[in-house]
Amino acid sequence: MNKLIVQLLKESSISTVIIIDALDECEDEEPASAILDVIGQLVSEIPNVKFFLTGRPEPRISEGFRLPLLAETTDVFVLHNIELDQVNSDIRLFFGSSFLALAGRRGGLDNWPGKEQLDHLCERAAGLFVYAAATVKFVDQTHKDPKKQLNFLLESQKVGAREGEALDVLYTSILQEAFRNDSPEEDIKTRFVLGAVVLAVNPLSPSTIASLLGYDVEDIPLLLSSVSSLLVLQKGTSHPVVPFHKSFPDFITDPTRCTNPRFYISAPDHHSRLLVGCLDLMNQRLAKNMCELPGGAANSDIGDLKERAEKYVDPALRYACLSWHMHLVDADSIPAHAPTITSTLRQFLEKKFVFWLEVLSVLGAPRHAVDALEVVVEWLKVCRVFDVPPIFTQMGSRSHQRLTWPTTVFDS
Repeated sequence: MNKLIVQLLKESSISTVIIIDALDECEDEEPASAILDVIGQLVSEIPNVKFFLTGRPEPRISEGFRLPLLAETTDVFVLHNIELDQVNSDIRLFFGSSFLALAGRRGGLDNWPGKEQLDHLCERAAGLFVYAAATVKFVDQTHKDPKKQLNFLLESQKVGAREGEALDVLYTSILQEAFRNDSPEEDIKTRFVLGAVVLAVNPLSPSTIASLLGYDVEDIPLLLSSVSSLLVLQKGTSHPVVPFHKSFPDFITDPTRCTNPRFYISAPDHHSRLLVGCLDLMNQRLAKNMCELPGGAANSDIGDLKERAEKYVDPALRYACLSWHMHLVDADSIPAHAPTITSTLRQFLEKKFVFWLEVLSVLGAPRHAVDALEVVVEWLKVCRVFDVPPIFTQMGSRSHQRLTWPTTVFDS
């Protein structure tokens, strides 16, 4: 903050507005937002600058704005306090403009939708702009009849009795349409693919999802296209897939909101699946000096290190090496998955551990090894509580057992 923003702006005296959007998505452990704390300490030193911050009113953000250094220099504008009539007017304008543009691209949509349909849509949006945006995205799908799409939503929904329920009903309706003809086997496959999209540490491409889950890469775009109105999709299989809006992952991973078991994504179950997928991929593909580095050379002496990493460590393996342990953290509440996880993890630590360190070194991320092993230690505690066969050898009497590294790892 001081070097990149404060000093530069003080020297230039440029009149500036700095926008930080979705502050609630920046997670930290502090009781008050760490970013707001830093801004509060330094903002008075910057001339001719205003900060514009947006975010949901989570406790740590509300506390951050109450910090003494910020409270006196901050104006708080609460969107929920805007008159509903004004919000509905904006939403109606958005619906009208979007449907007019859709009619301009397609034939047979003159004077559509009617006033009554627009009234119903605005009423069901209940002041939520994301509802309006998701509705338009669902209606305006390639190779789908917009009139039938809109009629389906209007016939399947009801006005929510509580705040936010309208959005849950909309997401449920879209998922019902997408899953309508799926067999139980396809349901499971679609859930696993969606789980990879909404729970990945970093956005994954269809080809990476296929590698981690063991599916044919050609199947992934087809599965994702069935819920394309809830996602941001691009052509090809190498571009990352992300949810259209954060409210969708929040909905589909919450059993109190997503009550249909066909659609619900159990976060621990799906983190476990991604974890095992990462471990399996590393067990299959990690090998000694897989980037073909010259013997005895330091990374800093290899001019094409980045190019070698891109050539030999594809996105799926890169994700697995950097992120597997982050899924182990989220999976530790499900002892039912522990035997499968510990078995696969033991194979990785005994046979691929050193090769994994080599890849982390090439990727410039050796710190991940420390973080991962700390997580493994915590996982062992869970295993012992639930009497799961451990990854490591148990030694000593039952009252004095201790856990030791596999010989191969220790020697390496």
